[in-house]
Amino acid sequence: MERFLRSAGIVLVLLILQTTFIPYLSVIGFLPDIFLPWLIYVALRRGQVEATIYGFAVGFLLDITATKFLGLATLSKTICSFAAGYFFNENTTGQTLGSYRFVLIVLLCSFINDVVYFTVFFQGLEGSLIIHVLQFSVASTIYTGVISLLPMFAFSQKYSTSLAQS
Repeated sequence: MERFLRSAGIVLVLLILQTTFIPYLSVIGFLPDIFLPWLIYVALRRGQVEATIYGFAVGFLLDITATKFLGLATLSKTICSFAAGYFFNENTTGQTLGSYRFVLIVLLCSFINDVVYFTVFFQGLEGSLIIHVLQFSVASTIYTGVISLLPMFAFSQKYSTSLAQS
């Protein structure tokens, strides 16, 4: 129960940050998704099923509070979290979280999330759908990947400290 309450508190803080503070960090109209590094963390620590459930819940909360297409963030976050669950390995969790592999997983899953989201979002838009989807997906993915460096450095410090104490 304590783990659930802690996770709910983290989601609430991230939701407030994503909807109020993060829009001020816009670079040429592109925003990072601060939920993705946390969902990847959940996938790497707790596995695919729990990450998929959290991805659904986070996406649903985003749909209710911030998006125009009800269900679109739910779909993209659920698929992204499910994909991230394939990288779960309880024997190497600390090493993965504290290394470049975490950022690579965030980049991959962010790209999956953005391609799903923008493919539906840009339906009916004039011009090439593929070009619009790739343009927005790549820019958003890179920005989210840069943001994911912060937790990676924190995890690397935590992991190196726990190894030094062993």
